Amino acid sequence: MMHRIHLFEFEDQTWFPSFLRNYVTDFLQFLSNKAKVYQPVIDVIHNTLNAGHTSTIIDLGSGSGGGLLWLSDELKKINPALQIILTDLFPNIEAFEYTRQKSSDFDYFQHPVDAKNVPENLKGLRTQFLSFHHFNPDDARMIIQNAVNAQQPMAIFEIQDRSFPSFIAMLLSPVSVLFTTPFIRPFRIGRLVFTYVIPVIPLVVLWDGIVSCLRTYSVDEMKALVDSLDNKKSYSWEFDKKKSKTGFVMYMIGIPA
Repeated sequence: MMHRIHLFEFEDQTWFPSFLRNYVTDFLQFLSNKAKVYQPVIDVIHNTLNAGHTSTIIDLGSGSGGGLLWLSDELKKINPALQIILTDLFPNIEAFEYTRQKSSDFDYFQHPVDAKNVPENLKGLRTQFLSFHHFNPDDARMIIQNAVNAQQPMAIFEIQDRSFPSFIAMLLSPVSVLFTTPFIRPFRIGRLVFTYVIPVIPLVVLWDGIVSCLRTYSVDEMKALVDSLDNKKSYSWEFDKKKSKTGFVMYMIGIPA
């Protein structure tokens, strides 16, 4: 049984205004890049690319690009041919285009991409950075099964869990929003309005952050999802949790055997 609570997040709701969703994901991208949250798993990603015989990352649930700008610079030092394709069910085209302009390592898929049914022409290492917890167990299993059926390598990363330190970090997240908003690019007047005048963004970040903790799969729960797959033995699996300066990175890797 999953000891997780699947409450709703504003980001997931189709009725939630897209411009507000974009402001929230812009904040998450900015913070991830500045904090270099994925530093502990650079070697993990590099090794997974090598084992999967690919230099392409198909990022699912990209939001506004996650912390991938900084991460791509680090990976490119090891893998000069690296290419990252950004995708999302609610694609933030403006942010994707901004990311592509910042780095030639990036491109994006402009149409909605369902992580449970990835188009066959998108081939490479399927990654999910801070997005896997958005899916209930049935959908999460379908995401993994879809990668296995397509014989594509996959890597899932989370930086929060159902622990006291994670909840404290989320309770403090509105303060981070208030301090970082003026520095987020591209600059938008609306971002300032919905941060300081009508504080929708800090409140959404607070709620969605707490719910993210409640929703996040533990290592054992991710193992349980894999155990329920068809043809699971056709893959090699790795599960771990690495400490970082900002906390930790928990991950699941699946590579065709």
